[in-house]
Amino acid sequence: MEITPKSSSFSPRDVVSVIMGGGAGTRLFPLTKDRAKPAVPLAGKYRLVDIPISNCINSDLKRIFLLTQYLSSSLHRHIQQSYRFDDYSGGFVEIMAAQQNPSTSGWYQGTADAVRQNMQHFNNHAHEYVLILSGDQLYRMNFRRLIEQHIKTGADVTVATIPVGPAEATGFGIMQTDADYRIERFVEKPKDPAVLETLRLDDAARAQLKIEGSEPRYLASMGIYVFNRRILEESLANEKHDFGKDIIPELIQSHRVYSYTYQGYWEDIGTIKAFFEANIDLTEPVPKFNFYDFTSPIYTRARYLPASKIVRGLTERAAIADGCIIVDARIEHSVIGIRSRIDSNSTIRNCIIMGHDFYESDAQLAAAEAQGLPRMGIGRNCMIQNCIIDKNARIGNEVTISPEGKPSHVDGDCYYIRDGIVVIPKGAVVPNGTTI
Repeated sequence: MEITPKSSSFSPRDVVSVIMGGGAGTRLFPLTKDRAKPAVPLAGKYRLVDIPISNCINSDLKRIFLLTQYLSSSLHRHIQQSYRFDDYSGGFVEIMAAQQNPSTSGWYQGTADAVRQNMQHFNNHAHEYVLILSGDQLYRMNFRRLIEQHIKTGADVTVATIPVGPAEATGFGIMQTDADYRIERFVEKPKDPAVLETLRLDDAARAQLKIEGSEPRYLASMGIYVFNRRILEESLANEKHDFGKDIIPELIQSHRVYSYTYQGYWEDIGTIKAFFEANIDLTEPVPKFNFYDFTSPIYTRARYLPASKIVRGLTERAAIADGCIIVDARIEHSVIGIRSRIDSNSTIRNCIIMGHDFYESDAQLAAAEAQGLPRMGIGRNCMIQNCIIDKNARIGNEVTISPEGKPSHVDGDCYYIRDGIVVIPKGAVVPNGTTI
């Protein structure tokens, strides 16, 4: 049946936004050893979850649910300290933690199951559309345009997609659409080159989307969906667990499912390598993701820290967050997180230093010395390169850390190597004189 396109105008109060708090995040281990993936620090002062929440706020969508489950205490604390709306805006960021009830055992079995278990809470707020988002992606999107297209096309579901090349396509769900962007086919992570070739965007589609170059392109799902409320309720009236694997492929066969093609910067922060590269890129003169775009700012907790203090030294292509103390150190191509302390004659090269949750008091420093522990931060005469140092780590004097000459995957006493990058976990102690 042909559906007459509707007016694309809508009120923000027609929409509730749902952010998935993520599972165990095993590919980001050890950064997820003590926290949920959306709570992983980003760019020196943010958390990954700040990205989808900020995109919602900048799109004037301020009724936001965050579904959490795995190691969620620090994520909950960050949300509670960061996002408070005034009484008259009707806005909120409400945490929906997995819980037991008479009909479920509590744990979410997948993205669709997480939404299913919380439908009763969403339905306490009048709405026509549900925007479903991931909590661990780096991008900037105006969700109003996504929802406007959804309404204009008369879609039951709209899937945000992004053009990717052949190498990336094998890791995503790939969509095939008609000339009106209606999705006709979905293949999850196609490995067979012959199958992948059938999903390739043709010349007409490339021209319509203004995609330049000659490399083959495929429409990959971003894991971002808009559902009509009724369709979402109907599609979850079963035991299916996941949107990407179960719900969306079935709806394509029976409902109006459309693609909204996004062509800006987008990174799925799923691995240590992807996380490392996305952060390090922020130190470039013109980074792929611009935190300095104040037409659509990225929000986070207001900490009221002092300005960073640098006592001599050399700094080249570095992003240095608030409250740091750096004494005669050399910092190259690195992100330095809040409250970091780096002592004299140390070199930090191609590193992410996540910083500290607090400053050590005199009493805490004395107690650490009595136990033979270095102070929090990086000591004197250190050489550290291609490394991620998680929060509250203690790196002693004359420490050398580098993945050079080592396997790409190692579990050490106070360190891990993943994707050829050394990771010092949260709260770790690296004694004086250690070489990693």
